[in-house]
Formats: sequence, C-alpha cells, structure tokens
Amino acid sequence: MGLPWKLHGDGRTVSATTIVAPDERLGWGRTVGLGVQHVVAMFGATFLVPLITGFPPSTTLLFSGIGTILFLLITGNRLPSYLGSSFAFLAPIGAATKIGGIPLALSGIIVVGALLAVVGLVVHLAGAGWIDRVMPPVVSGAIVALIGFNLAPSAKKNFVEAPVVALITLLTIILVTVLSKGLVGRLSIVIGVAVGYVAAVIAGEVDFSAVAAAPWVGLPTFTAPAFDVGQLAIYLGFVPVVLALVAENVGHVKGVGQLTGRDLTPLTGRALFADGVSTVLAGIGGGSATTTYGENIGVMAATRVFSTAAYWVAAIVAVLLGLSPKIGVLISSVPAGVLGGATTALYGLIGIIGIRIWVENRVDFAKPKNQLTAGIALITGIADFTFSFGSATFGGIIVGTVAAIVVYHVMDLIGRARGTDGPTPAASDAARAATGAVPAEPRAD
Repeated sequence: MGLPWKLHGDGRTVSATTIVAPDERLGWGRTVGLGVQHVVAMFGATFLVPLITGFPPSTTLLFSGIGTILFLLITGNRLPSYLGSSFAFLAPIGAATKIGGIPLALSGIIVVGALLAVVGLVVHLAGAGWIDRVMPPVVSGAIVALIGFNLAPSAKKNFVEAPVVALITLLTIILVTVLSKGLVGRLSIVIGVAVGYVAAVIAGEVDFSAVAAAPWVGLPTFTAPAFDVGQLAIYLGFVPVVLALVAENVGHVKGVGQLTGRDLTPLTGRALFADGVSTVLAGIGGGSATTTYGENIGVMAATRVFSTAAYWVAAIVAVLLGLSPKIGVLISSVPAGVLGGATTALYGLIGIIGIRIWVENRVDFAKPKNQLTAGIALITGIADFTFSFGSATFGGIIVGTVAAIVVYHVMDLIGRARGTDGPTPAASDAARAATGAVPAEPRAD
C-alpha cells in the first residue's frame, strides 16, 4: 500500500492562490524541512511545561511525538496538528505535586485524559452542539482566561529570583514579536528563551556539569502514576482542565477548517478522543499532558502547507529528541530567571486566549448574565479563592469554573422564565458608564 499523500503540483512551489492540503505533500526534502519547522515552533512552549512542573523534558518530548502520531492515525491523516505540552494543567499539577509528588500529578493527568476521550466519543456519536449549550463562549472563555491568570504568582516567583535575566528574556520576546514577520515572529518564545539562556550563562547562573555527564542516546526517565482515592479534591481540581482542552481542540478544528476551506467539524470527536488517549498515555509513562498547538497553526498559515506528512516528520523528530538524555538535561538547565520572563508572557497569553474567545464569538457584555458570569469567574480564579470541606480543599480554578457554569445557567434559566434575559436599561447604562462609553450621570446622594 502506498503512502496516503499525493504530490502537490511540481512538489516544489505553492502558488499564492493555492494551499497544500492535508492529503497532499511537497517533495520529501521540503516536507522534512517543514516538519523540522513544526518541531521548532512547538519546542519553546512544550519544553517549558516540564521545566515548570519538574517532569523530565526528554519523557515529555517522547510522548509528545508519540501522541502526535496517534492523533494523525485516529483522525485518518485528515487533520494536521501537533500535540505539545498543555499549560492548562500547570495549576492542578502544582497542587498535586505538593501533596503526593509527580506520581499523584500523573494520576490526575490520566483522569483528565480519560474524561476527554469519553467526551470525544460522545461528540463523535451525538455531535458537538451540546458542548455549546453546556459551555457557551462566555463560560468557556472565562474558564480558559482564569486558568492563565491564576498562574500569575508562579511567574512572579521565578521572575524575582533573577530579574535582570528575566527582563532580558521578556524584552526579547516582545521585540521579536513586534519586529519580525512570518515564522520568526511566531518563534518569539523560543528565541526569547535562547537569548535569556545566553544571558544567564554570562551571568554564571547555569551549571553544565550534568549536561556533560549525560549520554547522547538512551531511554528517558519513566515515572509510574500513583492513584490516591483519598485525594478527591486534587482530582476535582483537574476536572476544569477538560473544559479548557475541549475549547482548545474545538478551536483548532474550526481554525484549520477555515484556513483550508474544508468542513472538518465531523473530525471534532476524533480530535478530542485522540488528545484524550495521548494524554492518558503520557500520564502512564511520566510525560506532560498534551493538547493541539496554535503555534503550529501559525506555521501552516505562514507557509500555506497543511500536509499531515510534515507532522509525521515532526513527530518522528520529537521522538528521536526524546531518546537523547543529553538534550533533556540541557533543557533542564534553563534557570529560574529565564522561566520567569517566558512565563510572564505565556501565562498572560493563555488568559488572553480566553478573552479572544469572547471577542471572536461576539459575547454581549451588556447582558448582566454575561457580565456576572465572566466577572465572578475571573475574580475567584485570579485571587485563587480557596475553600475547604473537611480534608478536601478546592482552589481558584475549580471554584471559578463551577462559578462560571452555575452563574450563567442559573441566570439564564431565571431570565428566560421571567422574560428578562436582555439587559435592563439601568444595567446597560451602568456598564457603559463604567467602561467610559458614556458619561455617568451624577448621583443625587
């Protein structure tokens, strides 16, 4: 049986009016080059996750490549995507690690992956319409935003440990983003980390002894998960991540479909299931959980090449990198200052992705139910509201997630029953006055 891609044109060029479709490819030399580009695009964000969580970078790279291969197989080579490390897990992983170490955190990752796979099966059988009803844009946007903003204290902690290096890293990310176009601009994170790393080396903040001792080829470190039924609150803290992953995968399917001019919606269930299976597998072996990557959509948009053949190359390269302990140790040597600068940008971008969901779906914030849904969820998430019930403790992400879903649906139900779903004039005027859209009228008191 031959390979599933047909050659696009002469295999060398892509005209300004065409794209290389998922089932097409350029010549293998160019395809390999494009695959390496995808590795570079995902690398900056993917290796930051194990650095922050303490997971082995080589293991994460290995399962990232394996997960991508599974994704391509499950979606029938019709949906180009790279599965890199998910930042949505950082907060619950941090909480779990403090209590039961990495093994407990891995069990939480497995729970999320299994739930996501189940959601994928349901979507594949019943369609994705119920997701929008349970989690409309104002809710999903709030959940994604609060996950990013909830991580702000950890970015600050790393930043203040080496503020000069952190500032160099952050400024490099900003300057590369604003001054560069195309692929270079999309690699601002990895370029910023590289420049910050050089600055840290000059400042004497990097220890290379472990790098020199590590072998070039070898198996990565595998860690077995450890389930603890007494840690219900920890597992519940992972549950909101499922909603974020659903939003990311659905957005990826829609985004690629729009860019390719194809209706890829029927693949949504497969994509969710594939990401779930990949996450479970990573959790079993000690790697970071996975998700579809916007960085790689950017590469496809810039090159106009959507061939899944390039993603097979990227996945194989990632697997090979994962089998090099020296590369893993080199990644682990990145110091706190570099992480502080990079995560200040990245965590903010995660939060902004949530806000972008509101903008792209034209959420009407003149409606009180939308105002309160978003407002309460963000405050509880950013301030990290924490409640304890017996031995169970629930942090800001789960409290904010529950608040977003409950507030929206309760207000929506009552509003529909009373016929008051639209904003009252007073509420609309107050909202516009608060944002400066109209001057606030003076109060009599």
